[in-house]
Amino acid sequence: MAMKIRLARGGSKKRPFYRIVAADSRMPRDGRFIEKLGTYNPLLPKDSEERVKMDVERIQHWLGQGAQPTDRVSRMLEAAGLKEKTKRDNPNKGTPGKKAQERAEEKAAKAAAPAEEASAE
Repeated sequence: MAMKIRLARGGSKKRPFYRIVAADSRMPRDGRFIEKLGTYNPLLPKDSEERVKMDVERIQHWLGQGAQPTDRVSRMLEAAGLKEKTKRDNPNKGTPGKKAQERAEEKAAKAAAPAEEASAE
């Protein structure tokens, strides 16, 4: 059985509230879970202690059993010091798309044309 430590959404529309749960990876996001490990309230300020609450001992137990945390939960565990920080690098994300590159080339060509004419005279 593949175990995940993930977020299960609760709360009403536009008022999210999440439980950090240990669940079988085949179960739905808000469906059946094995154990509740903590809570996450994104509406609270980032420096609030109430924003993320975790049962550290139980999380360590599940990690020892082979449970894999999701990306968002991994970041919370890194912030709490329970997991080593992993390098996240996506160099292609910041590069402009094809159309933007074409526009930049056209703009550079237009800027270079008057400069060439001035140097020719």
